[in-house]
Order: sequence, then structure tokens, then C-alpha cells
Amino acid sequence: MSDKIIYPDIDTFEEEVVKSQVPVLVDFYADWCGPCQSLAPVLSELAEKYDGKLKICKINVDSNQKLAISHQVMSIPTMLIFKNGEIKDKIVGALPGPVLESKLNPYI
Repeated sequence: MSDKIIYPDIDTFEEEVVKSQVPVLVDFYADWCGPCQSLAPVLSELAEKYDGKLKICKINVDSNQKLAISHQVMSIPTMLIFKNGEIKDKIVGALPGPVLESKLNPYI
């Protein structure tokens, strides 16, 4: 797992995500979720590749239920792309690295 990935909670979400100077990919996940586990290495790779240009945050839905509910996360993995404090895109389900990267590119 990349040390570039940030794990915000309800207290740090606004600072890490909403007020971020760079675009943010927020992954809502759970440790027991198979597709979430398969997505983890892809996110680690993207965090390394786009260090300084894109922030990757992971939010465990089991320990951060209020954040998941407030962002209408109905299934996992769900990824939200934030730019300038606003949600620009929502991706539901695990995607292969190149497909996920192509969805991120317009915001980087």
C-alpha cells in the first residue's frame, strides 16, 4: 500500500478533500469487500504516479458511516472525484487501472 494515500475521517475530510489545492479521488471502501481489495493496488499505483497532482483518499465505510451516508454511497467501491471542493464525477465499481486513469485525466 502506498504511503501517499490519505485516510481522512469526518474531522479531517473538509481539510483533506474539500479544501485541497489539487483534485482528489475519494474511494469509499470496506476491508471485507473483494472488489475494493482488487482496486487497492491500482489506487496505490495512481497515488505514486500522480503525487503532487492528484490526492488519493480512502474512507472505510464501516468506521465512517456518516461520511458515506452524506455522500450517498449505496454500494462499494464508490469513488468520487473532487476538484475545487466540488464533486465532478462518481464511479461505482472497481475499474482496471487504465480505465480509471482515463476518467481522472480530465481533472488533473
